[in-house]
Amino acid sequence: MSNYTDKREKNTLKDYFSLGEVFGYFFRKKDPNRKSNLSLKMMHGINKISIIMFLIAIVVIVVKRILFY
Repeated sequence: MSNYTDKREKNTLKDYFSLGEVFGYFFRKKDPNRKSNLSLKMMHGINKISIIMFLIAIVVIVVKRILFY
């Protein structure tokens, strides 16, 4: 049991608020070797919109909790 707890890494607050992958999704370079079709472009567009809406909702919830609680 102690080996299991030794191998686990403790998550810090910085790990929970790490947005590197999100920004990497929005600002990555296009791969010239990959074919792109309309369905793929639409899927990525909808994903970007949903990520932005989710982040805005989280900000609104946090602001409401801080100001009106």
